[in-house]
Amino acid sequence: MTPFLWLCLMGGLAIFSSTMSKNPALPLFIYSLGVDEGTLGFIAAASTVVGVVASLPAGVLSDLWGRRRVILFSVAVFATAPFLYLLVRTPWHLVLVRVYHGLATAMLGPVALAAVADTFREGRGERMGWYSSATMVGRFLAPTVGGVLIFGEDFRWVYLGCGAAGVLALLAALQLPRLGEIAQPKASGARWTTMRRELHLILTNRSLLLTSGIEAAQYFSFGAVETFLPLYLKGLGWEPRVIGPLFTAQVLITALTRPLIGRLSDRWSRRWPIVAGLLVGAGAMAAMPWIHAWWPMAALTALFGLGVAAVTSSTSALVSDLSRATAYGASLGVLSSIMDVGHSTGPMVAGLLVAAWGYGPTFVLIAALLVICAVLFATLMQYET
Repeated sequence: MTPFLWLCLMGGLAIFSSTMSKNPALPLFIYSLGVDEGTLGFIAAASTVVGVVASLPAGVLSDLWGRRRVILFSVAVFATAPFLYLLVRTPWHLVLVRVYHGLATAMLGPVALAAVADTFREGRGERMGWYSSATMVGRFLAPTVGGVLIFGEDFRWVYLGCGAAGVLALLAALQLPRLGEIAQPKASGARWTTMRRELHLILTNRSLLLTSGIEAAQYFSFGAVETFLPLYLKGLGWEPRVIGPLFTAQVLITALTRPLIGRLSDRWSRRWPIVAGLLVGAGAMAAMPWIHAWWPMAALTALFGLGVAAVTSSTSALVSDLSRATAYGASLGVLSSIMDVGHSTGPMVAGLLVAAWGYGPTFVLIAALLVICAVLFATLMQYET
């Protein structure tokens, strides 16, 4: 297989493992430990908080020392973390495991996309879409498989399955050669001087920071949905094996549409798919807490997945376009770090809002945030680009 195919296979297996560890298992596992809804979101967000801290350093290190080294380290975490869930007995045990597991996704996300950006100058949005879709294959299979492997409050089989997938991801990563990386100055001091200059340019690029903020808003809503929709549905009396396929439908639509939307953004514009995706996701999310039947809920989760695809297939490519070739890793690390701010605070804020007001007002309020972000992005990017 080509290096790009090995990269896609590795990404799909790693994300399959990671997603099955949390969707729909994680909120149900936390709840089984006696944690209330107001606190549950903070534990669920533990892994994504790590991304805020780790993604940018991971991207910088991959620019300096090579993508393959950082990828191998991250996938080694994917291969070992799932087995630690078997040792969890109290909520604080779970927090520690989630922090360690979160290190893997924080590092792999920006570095793998930087490797794609290095390798493909033309059609970058489409290729990033294909890689993202490969990870989405893992993501859409995981909820259904994970739901089937939950037996009452016995979560052991879920995490054994996660561990097996993580080990396979590590075996795939070992097949990767040096990926099409940009040559850096050989002297260590020269490399760090170059990187400091690149980071200054990145952190003062308003368009790049605005795009990263919009992705953070998208993942704020995504984090709220993946954490609290399963609990809402469980409150309606739905079993995990019925809840899981809803998220499979969501991620399937995301996986199928990302390459197409990436191609459209290559040809026409990065901006308008982002705006449209935010609005579509907002409409779907606002309707979720008022639905009680499986098929309408499946349609809404699929529509939400379409919105996620439209936003995220364009934001990564836009950030690469706005960056210098020698700093793709750092730029995408900034994107990932800011995104993780949204992804981690989504469950936290949503948990507090659900505890205070209930599911309906919470979902509508977060949907309104997406609409506001769509209007701001459409307006401000006219002046930034």
